Amino acid sequence: MAGSPNRSHGYAWLLKSDAGGLCIVEEDPDRDWLNHVRRVLDLIDNQVRSLRKRQVVDSFINGDRKGTYWGIRTNIDDYELGNALPCPVKQTLRLADIPTRLKTLVRVDQERLINWGYAVCDAAIRRHVNPSLPTPVGFPYPMSAVGSSLNTQPTS
Repeated sequence: MAGSPNRSHGYAWLLKSDAGGLCIVEEDPDRDWLNHVRRVLDLIDNQVRSLRKRQVVDSFINGDRKGTYWGIRTNIDDYELGNALPCPVKQTLRLADIPTRLKTLVRVDQERLINWGYAVCDAAIRRHVNPSLPTPVGFPYPMSAVGSSLNTQPTS
């Protein structure tokens, strides 16, 4: 988050980005205590992130702060910009579903994730912070369009 100090609220301007994972319903949760504890911690983390998002968005709606929020699962069309970079929601949700891991990500998928983050950040900023900013001329990685098929298999 960034902004200028505001004595009554901490900061007058907030830019909130969320690339957190999705907490899914488990039909048949693990029954061993270690995996059950992991699941409980995941649920707590998800609830805290949801609360923070609601608080930030409410602060924008109530006029307590200025700024914007964007997330990895945001539909870019919700910003209602006629000139947002092309990011079909079906493909961006597939990008959002790429698991967080400590191993190499396929280069083209990494570039698509960077492109998606760039596009959604641009849309949020131009819609809610500074509408006079110029439209981007394209993606940082033009050869890795967000709308292309995913390739989650590592290449050698």
